[in-house]
Amino acid sequence: MHQEKIQQVIEEVKKVVVGQDRMVNRLLIGLFTNGHILLEGVPGLAKTLTVNTLAKVLHLDFKRIQFTPDLLPSDLVGTMIYNQQEASFEVKKGPIFSNIILADEVNRSPAKVQSALLEAMQEKQVTIGETTFQLDRPFLVLATQNPVDQEGTYPLPEAQVDRFMMKVHIDYPSKADEMEVMRRMANMQFSSEVNAILSKEDIFAIRSAINEVKIAEPLEHYIIELVFATRFPEKYGLADEAKYIQFGVSPRASINLNLASRASAFMQGRDFVLPEDIKAVAEDVLNHRIILNYEAEADNISTRDLIRIFLDKIPINKSVTLK
Repeated sequence: MHQEKIQQVIEEVKKVVVGQDRMVNRLLIGLFTNGHILLEGVPGLAKTLTVNTLAKVLHLDFKRIQFTPDLLPSDLVGTMIYNQQEASFEVKKGPIFSNIILADEVNRSPAKVQSALLEAMQEKQVTIGETTFQLDRPFLVLATQNPVDQEGTYPLPEAQVDRFMMKVHIDYPSKADEMEVMRRMANMQFSSEVNAILSKEDIFAIRSAINEVKIAEPLEHYIIELVFATRFPEKYGLADEAKYIQFGVSPRASINLNLASRASAFMQGRDFVLPEDIKAVAEDVLNHRIILNYEAEADNISTRDLIRIFLDKIPINKSVTLK
């Protein structure tokens, strides 16, 4: 039943968005596992349109915040304002009080604003004045950043990027998809209206169902081996790759690999995880957590290149013990 509704959600989004199936899949995985998503791609690849459309289909409150250099933390979380009639201060809540937050070009704002957003992501609450407010549930932050234009930006520190469950690279559409995009958007009578499919109760029920998805112990070990291979590549016979890695991934990587692979299995109609589920989400979960050195940049090596090597060379052992 839940899988049928999830498929209906995907079909509704496709009425508006063309050729971004992988992005939609990752956004749904984030929503169903209580994780936040960082989208990276050049302008014009339908990142904002996809998030906006998905919010409508999920019947959730949606706010888009354009991050700019002059944005203040109070513009995000809210502030205290003086009510002259009552002769007292009252709270004016900011746009962070919504179910889905699109933080557009999150690297355009200074560190204080980024910190306010990331604190809300982690704690699911904000403090205005002396009062702490719980954020709405579900609460999902989808942040975008442009990888090309770096002038006037404030790159997110590694410790803050780590709080995103996945970093998803958005590529250009295929020729056929771009033809369809052109035809749709060049039609001035094209309607972007969609039907609401899932309710909040449905989302919470799906989360409970994903929590019951089984992952076998050898696959749990496989996740741990992948994570440790990024930290100590020499021990796994990856000396050539070791020279490019400054820091391996954090424990959040193993947690999110587990969650994302179980969500992926559930969305395909299974109540158990296959190795393919882990491999399918590994790149998006790990790519922003591996810190490369200058030698990697000089040799034009990316984290995605290294992750593919790890997936090829780290075996799945049927019987292993933790050491």
